[in-house]
Amino acid sequence: MLKGLGGLGDMAKMMKAAQGFQEKMAQLQEDLGNVTVTGESGAGLVKATATAKGELTGIEIDPSIFVASEKEVVEDLILAAIKDAQSKASDRAKEEMGKLTEGLGLPPGMKLPF
Repeated sequence: MLKGLGGLGDMAKMMKAAQGFQEKMAQLQEDLGNVTVTGESGAGLVKATATAKGELTGIEIDPSIFVASEKEVVEDLILAAIKDAQSKASDRAKEEMGKLTEGLGLPPGMKLPF
């Protein structure tokens, strides 16, 4: 008989699981675009909002820091708030990815190329 074909059923299961994973990954990517995070600097004087995909969507600056002689400080605060938002976006994306990959039986901490 064709005993070697038993592995094809396993292959079909793997292909179906991979397709399901792709669909979940696409949904996750879409969802990450709807999740927002806020980074801040200067004890909240500058706030940057970004999606969990890392796309900057807004910036809020307290008017009290607009002093001509403090231009470099303001620029640094803006940059720090943006970097904080991007860091939080990256952390959130990793967290959501971890939730998605938990059920795949991958070793903890394994990074996927997505």
